[in-house]
Amino acid sequence: MLHLNMTDCDKNDSLHQRSFVLFCPFLTESRVYEQPLKGSTVCALIHPCAAAARVDREPLPNDGRVGLPAGLITPHHRSRRVAMDFVLSGAAACGACLFTNPLEVVKTRMQLQGELQSRGSYRVYYRNVFHAFYTIGRVDGLAGLQKGLAPGLVYQFFMNGIRLGSYAIIESSGYIHTNGRVSAAKTTLAGAAAGVVGAVIGSPVYLVKTHLQSQSTASIAVGHQHKHPGMVLALAAIYKEHGLLGLWRGSSAAVPRVSVGSAAQLSTFSSSKEFVVDLQVFPKDSWLVALSAGMISSVVVVTAMTPFDVVSTRLYNQPVDHVGKGQLYKGFADCFSKTLKKEGLVGLYKGLGASYFRLGPHTILSLFFWDELRKLYHGRR
Repeated sequence: MLHLNMTDCDKNDSLHQRSFVLFCPFLTESRVYEQPLKGSTVCALIHPCAAAARVDREPLPNDGRVGLPAGLITPHHRSRRVAMDFVLSGAAACGACLFTNPLEVVKTRMQLQGELQSRGSYRVYYRNVFHAFYTIGRVDGLAGLQKGLAPGLVYQFFMNGIRLGSYAIIESSGYIHTNGRVSAAKTTLAGAAAGVVGAVIGSPVYLVKTHLQSQSTASIAVGHQHKHPGMVLALAAIYKEHGLLGLWRGSSAAVPRVSVGSAAQLSTFSSSKEFVVDLQVFPKDSWLVALSAGMISSVVVVTAMTPFDVVSTRLYNQPVDHVGKGQLYKGFADCFSKTLKKEGLVGLYKGLGASYFRLGPHTILSLFFWDELRKLYHGRR
């Protein structure tokens, strides 16, 4: 059992110290650490049999939470905290997905519309985001706007749980800071690395999600129609026909897509949070800080990610032959070059409005929920 007493020293004391006294029966000695934070903090670790405590004028080792020495964190507590970082991250992403999945359906349809066809040579079923919403709702029904929700939630929980959870661990270790400030280079690298891991693990479910979201009534169908009855049966059918590797078809596009998006999202989010705090527009711990940072991040994410998103959608949705080989594209580079050649730069930004309406709110909500859930959980410990 760990008992914590906190006492403020005399306000006239030139050091303006705050003392944290932790009574810990499993220590072999008593120690006092000084933490050079705002107002200088002293932490005393008191053993019941110790004659006296000694003071170390050194920074208090910690695991990312001020005032809690690393030596007091057992492997069980550390692993539980790591697990909670992943769970909270996944829960935040799922919360955002519930609101943004209809936008994902619209985005997918608009990115597949006119695939590898010159402008003006194909029928336009979806003129813009709002017309697409109306058309899908009228023809496929309101349920059509939530197609692919089940794999969407599973994908968000595992992909973003791993991605944001990994980044949270990197962040709490102090890696993303240089001289107490957020490092753009380090956050970009950490965000990209976390994104690669999440993309590889979540790729099979993203494959099925894309297939289900593109399915529609023949009168407004765009792209190849796979006709899956549901997520589980789709995964089973793909595995049965193309084997384990078939479930990772399209991952060559998923890795650059998510790594670029993750690097842009997390680096701008961390930097924007610091920027908003520096402006002192809102209190440091206000939920408005995370919300504002998420809004800034969303613009950067959509701009950087949309071309990769278009390529990813098309690679995942393309028809394949009996051996699982794509019939339209050989891979990421081939899809990128063919789209650019046939449809121009506009083709790589096809559905940009839909992309922002989906990626923008999803970025804002997922980062906001992620930040607030972490504060709520760790603030109660």
